[in-house]
Amino acid sequence: MENEVNEPVPKFNYVSAEDYLKMERTSQQKHEYYQGEVFAMSGASLNHNDIFTNLFGHLSLKLKGKGCKPYGSDLRVHIPMNTLYTYPDISIVCGKPETTDNAFDTITNPCIIIEILSSSTKSYDRGDKFNLYRQIPTLQEYILIDSETVSVEHFVRTDVHEWRLTELKDITDAFMIKTVAIRITLESLYLDINF
Repeated sequence: MENEVNEPVPKFNYVSAEDYLKMERTSQQKHEYYQGEVFAMSGASLNHNDIFTNLFGHLSLKLKGKGCKPYGSDLRVHIPMNTLYTYPDISIVCGKPETTDNAFDTITNPCIIIEILSSSTKSYDRGDKFNLYRQIPTLQEYILIDSETVSVEHFVRTDVHEWRLTELKDITDAFMIKTVAIRITLESLYLDINF
């Protein structure tokens, strides 16, 4: 058909960021938002929660009174450059948290983001989500902790568009979160974890 015109398909389920936030602030369940779409987030396994508890407790203790603070997955992160609103498992902010509005429940300036991987999230967290996270100007380190096997992937920003990856797969390994000068052993991360 020579005269056929292909027009873009309209998005019937488009949600504005304002409507998303209005809905999210009254919702019992967490949702991510990206470019007009809203995605329900799933719950977490026992291993996921135990790894979170092991790490968050350690970070809270080591960072107390040092100008940097860890936050759990109830604090939303927004990336204005790509519209993403999401809930990292742990985000660390050094200095004053920059919030999107006076509700004070969404930050834009984490310097470290930590995600605890599950079978349903690991591809997204390693791929598309990391691509979106890299657009946060303040982000210096991205840490992925597997909840199904002993494995940590530690990305450190070395330049504006460059990240260095260190992989750790032995329970006797350790790594340094350089931005906050905290050493983490895999043994402490995986304490009491059963695979």
